[in-house]
Amino acid sequence: MSYMTIRQIRHQMCLNKLRELGCKVISVHGVMFHVKYSVNDFKIEYIYHLNPDNTYYLERIKPYVVSAGVMNSEEEIVNAIKIDIEQFKNASQSKNFNNFIEVNTEISKAVRAFEDLYLYYNISKEDTELIKNHIKDFMEKLTEVKNRSKRVFYEKDPQSFNDQ
Repeated sequence: MSYMTIRQIRHQMCLNKLRELGCKVISVHGVMFHVKYSVNDFKIEYIYHLNPDNTYYLERIKPYVVSAGVMNSEEEIVNAIKIDIEQFKNASQSKNFNNFIEVNTEISKAVRAFEDLYLYYNISKEDTELIKNHIKDFMEKLTEVKNRSKRVFYEKDPQSFNDQ
């Protein structure tokens, strides 16, 4: 006779909550889950899996890859996905939304190019410092733009900026 563990019951509740949000959830061997959501014609997708220490690793894989990190519970997964979807619903109403996605895609390509650079080439200390300085300038530019922009989402604080 088969029975469900407390963890399986909690995870089933998590899956039900994701489906209530409008997500399609696909199980891959019962330890990895592919979550799909559409905002109009815009698609958002996530992957999460159960780690050996009974935590979960969550990442958004579409429209661009971003790690959400390690989650301690099924509820954290649902909450992270729910907030992410709300943020994309809100952002998708902007007339600059497609530009935002294009810029983010280019930044993701730059991260991959940098990884290829240091994995395939012997980069000098001077060139590494040059790149670090450009990244510092870029981060300062992001802060400058944030400081002159109106905040539109308040359900969660940004992870990268300390708003006061």
